[in-house]
Amino acid sequence: MPFCGGPLHCAHYPRKPRGGPPDLEEVFEVRFSLCCGRPGCRRRVLPPSIRFWGRRVYWAPVLLLVSALRQERNPTVTLEHLKTLCGVWRSTIKRWQRYFRDFFAQSIEYRRLGGYLMPPIAPDKLPKALLERFYLSCAEPETSLVTCLQTLALGP
Repeated sequence: MPFCGGPLHCAHYPRKPRGGPPDLEEVFEVRFSLCCGRPGCRRRVLPPSIRFWGRRVYWAPVLLLVSALRQERNPTVTLEHLKTLCGVWRSTIKRWQRYFRDFFAQSIEYRRLGGYLMPPIAPDKLPKALLERFYLSCAEPETSLVTCLQTLALGP
């Protein structure tokens, strides 16, 4: 809800997500958004999303998976391979890894989630250990990824 408490209206807008397949349907290029309907305000409110991580332009699944794959310097997943697959540059991957290590681990969302993750996950093991935890509970890679993204977007 906007700070002014006005009514909310749909204000979806097109977004060119990065990291996805090139033949992506247009329906997946929409960022759901709400906008205050009070005259003169028009503040945007972004509802929780599993497509995008906040205001980032890369797909949330790509951001999460690429960060996890590069976490332990897996020799089968080279930076060149990831760049070819997702169009992600080395500097972007390093920025994502810094985000998980330094910012996400200190966030309110992670602390709230931490109460449900027993034993707790050490910040230097994020995001790979988080994905592994969801995989152990779901046993299917696709289901565990979606469940993890939903939990991160909506909370436990």
